[in-house]
Amino acid sequence: MSATLTIVGMAAITFFIKAIIFILGDRVAFPPLLRQALAFVPVTVLTAIIVPMILAPHGKGLELGWHNPQLVAAAVAAMVCAATRHQLATIIVGLSVFFGWQFVLYG
Repeated sequence: MSATLTIVGMAAITFFIKAIIFILGDRVAFPPLLRQALAFVPVTVLTAIIVPMILAPHGKGLELGWHNPQLVAAAVAAMVCAATRHQLATIIVGLSVFFGWQFVLYG
């Protein structure tokens, strides 16, 4: 019962916050510094989700060696992204390296 109430409460709070933003619309103006800071939120959240999955894929500590396919693929994808600035190429190369490296290591 406690978990259900927690989920319902979180849903209500999320709905309330989003509803306020839609109701107030353009009547609320954020200061330029806050708007600039909010622009970094998606990148920060995505980084916070992805980095632990890359560095500790099994959740038992850091795996910083070449036996970690996630780390190898992320490093190659970062290099491709820096060189080409092409999202689709980065995704394709990253996934290809990940699955290829995993196949070579674990057959």
